[in-house]
Amino acid sequence: MDSSFVDCHCHISATEFQQDLQDVINRTRQARVKTLVAVTEEAEEFPRVLQLQESFPDLVAPCLGLHPLQAGGGPGQRSVKLQDLDAALPHFYSHRDRLVAIGEIGLDFTPWCAPTQQDRDDQMRVFVRQLEVAQELDLPVNVHSRSAAKVTIDTMRQQGISRALLHNFAGRPSVALDGVKAGYFFSFPPAVCRNQQRDKLIQLIPLEHVCLETDSPALGPHRHERNEPANIALSCCYVAKVKGLSPDTVQLVTTQNAYRLFSRARR
Repeated sequence: MDSSFVDCHCHISATEFQQDLQDVINRTRQARVKTLVAVTEEAEEFPRVLQLQESFPDLVAPCLGLHPLQAGGGPGQRSVKLQDLDAALPHFYSHRDRLVAIGEIGLDFTPWCAPTQQDRDDQMRVFVRQLEVAQELDLPVNVHSRSAAKVTIDTMRQQGISRALLHNFAGRPSVALDGVKAGYFFSFPPAVCRNQQRDKLIQLIPLEHVCLETDSPALGPHRHERNEPANIALSCCYVAKVKGLSPDTVQLVTTQNAYRLFSRARR
């Protein structure tokens, strides 16, 4: 029986890992993580995640995508714009054979992040265009949906998306069930261990639609501490506890789910 994990959503190309990357990778392997589905947020990250795949070809499974919020070179975040995507799109096509998904893409309608209708419209245009690219390249999508769960799922269904991971999902249970009906998967990071806020969601979503993630370096078990892929077992054990299952069962099924969704990541 395969006893390995798949971290379905992590940021291994983040600057937080540059100083001790090899140690992080060693701990990742020791924790029986077989695949890191490595997402990007901005075009500047693309070369880094591709280089990591070259350095660790048996571990790093790259995704390219533009997050709904961009740093923009300033102190605060701003909503992504089509101009950002114009610069990124050629890389999607030139590296299409190396990708396991398009991501991290999606919508973030948190009021202080997207205060105007123009912000939300810009995000939507970029999201839809990236969904179209994913379909053109026959790739699944790795999706962010903060404060926008229903519109995110509705948009994907309208666009004919059949393969999607909704990472760190925190929408209403009824919205999650709409995603389950559409065949989508939902992943939970170690941060769910901090409180019981996601328990109802975890109980409701069938295990056959659950994946594990760390979202490292963010969303670890302790706030303000760097998270890393080796913490994936914490997500597994928490999901198992909430669902009343054994960690071995959750590990096995979520790994099968991950490779069913990210079929190119299977090695």
